[in-house]
Amino acid sequence: MLTRRHLLAALALPFAPRTLWAASTLTMGQIQVDTLSDGNLVLPGDFILGGMPQDEIAQIVASYGLPTDQLTPPCNVTLMRDGTNTVLFDVGAGPDFQPSAGKLADALAAADLSPEDITHVVFTHGHPDHLWGLLDDFDEPVFTNAEYLIGQAEFNYWTDPNTVATIGEARTTFAIGAERRLSAIADALRFVSDGEEILPGIAARLTAGHTPGHMAYELSAGSESAMVVGDALGNHHVAFERPDWASGSDQDKELAAQTRLALLDQITAAQMRLIGFHLPGGGIGRAEKSGSGYRFIEE
Repeated sequence: MLTRRHLLAALALPFAPRTLWAASTLTMGQIQVDTLSDGNLVLPGDFILGGMPQDEIAQIVASYGLPTDQLTPPCNVTLMRDGTNTVLFDVGAGPDFQPSAGKLADALAAADLSPEDITHVVFTHGHPDHLWGLLDDFDEPVFTNAEYLIGQAEFNYWTDPNTVATIGEARTTFAIGAERRLSAIADALRFVSDGEEILPGIAARLTAGHTPGHMAYELSAGSESAMVVGDALGNHHVAFERPDWASGSDQDKELAAQTRLALLDQITAAQMRLIGFHLPGGGIGRAEKSGSGYRFIEE
């Protein structure tokens, strides 16, 4: 097993601002996994922390050196290469969500890849920071040579006309944006199911709650494995220390908490690495038991 932290920069001109494209790399047999930076989000703290016991949550978040009024989680797009397939897990936010995100094109270029090099795009779920990088300015797919894979339940939810009316006012744009993008690639989509080996060494794992059909993906090579968790584990602080607490970012809060607990139990029992979209240091690490909860250990 070879793991190493690395920071690579693309410099367009001398003294120009640097673009960090990868914060961590994991090698398992013939599989190489890199995390590509799509930038970061800027969120009001209560989007994640709302509804939690405020005195306790303030202590937990402060212990990580973070405020409670605003959070700026990183966005790590997972790239997997096995010598045959070049797979992206999610596609970032694109230019229409937040100005601090949507940097995946720069990350790919710095990694000497173009969108045409991607053979498969695998979606964890349909939220903007994971899906809205799908189309270009002309509403054409960015990844022209890719096959697209998503859970059937997730696709059905975002393309259901009733979703816009029922998702809540704060997320109406989520539903409108997801429906437009998924409809644009509907004819090129392959639907995946829980437990299915969708590609050699990649198995889908239903992790519902954050969204109705959220999927994680287990990467395996011989005796080694790692779980691409998407937003099933959406931060490195309260999601680990108190996975049982309901989070404002989840659409089904009770189910999402059950999913977090089960996923953390599975990952720690199997001593499996995990790769998180919003986890620090590029998102690759481990979960360890810590008191009554867990903690995220960067690698």
